[in-house]
Amino acid sequence: MKIGMNMLLWTGHVTQEHVPALRAIKETGFDGVEIPVLDTSDEGHYRWLAGVLDDLGLERTVVALIPDEAHSPLSPDAAHRRAAGDHLARVIECTHVLGGQVIAGPWFQPLGVFSGSGPTAAELDRCAEVHRGALALMREAGIVPGLEPLNRFEAYLLNTCEQAIAYAERVGPGGIGILYDTFHANIEEKDPIAALHALHASGNLAHVHISENDRGTPGRGHAAIPETIRALKALGYDGWLTIEAFGRSVPELAAATRVWREFFPSPDEVVTEGYRFIRQHWDDAA
Repeated sequence: MKIGMNMLLWTGHVTQEHVPALRAIKETGFDGVEIPVLDTSDEGHYRWLAGVLDDLGLERTVVALIPDEAHSPLSPDAAHRRAAGDHLARVIECTHVLGGQVIAGPWFQPLGVFSGSGPTAAELDRCAEVHRGALALMREAGIVPGLEPLNRFEAYLLNTCEQAIAYAERVGPGGIGILYDTFHANIEEKDPIAALHALHASGNLAHVHISENDRGTPGRGHAAIPETIRALKALGYDGWLTIEAFGRSVPELAAATRVWREFFPSPDEVVTEGYRFIRQHWDDAA
């Protein structure tokens, strides 16, 4: 098991000014960081960042999004779907240059865009077609997909583990790696731990986000994080447990995820308390 820290707590684009935060993350004991790859225009930036992270001894995963409706894999417009495939190809190339192990995130639709009804079979089919192309590129690059179901207030295509498992079957041979997030499960799953077991049994569990019910410091809310950690250890999970907490430092993301107030006094609390909380519950689990 490895413990990671998602850099969206600070920024949507990690630069030189964030090196002190990266150093503090490493000194706390984290194995790695989750880097936002939202800007895909400059591969050289991610090559530079790879060197910084190598020097600090931090492994890395990536979080990516669908930027807007003009790049939506759900769109009935073939040009939009081609743009979605092109965007994901650039994300994959930047991730490869960075040395990222996993591409996490809801890269199935733009955040906060709704149709007014549930997902249609046509939307799921269009999305799966785009994803098949992206998955082939990920396999070539040795990158693990970690597609993230979101709660119904942020997205409508995939909200639950059950839906994600069915979608993996729709994608076809090889399926697609699915991310389990304790925040979204707290909202959408009738039994979050049973949903986690089902996802693991399906063979699609690829990545885990540890996120409190209010997006704040792990352990200071009521999400089933200790139970999740115990279940994962019992299941023999050996992947990432990555803390995802949000403040208001990325205004567009804060708006999309409905973060209207601060949930912690400083990012330092999230880093230090969050790491200790995960480590303690993992070590104490049978």
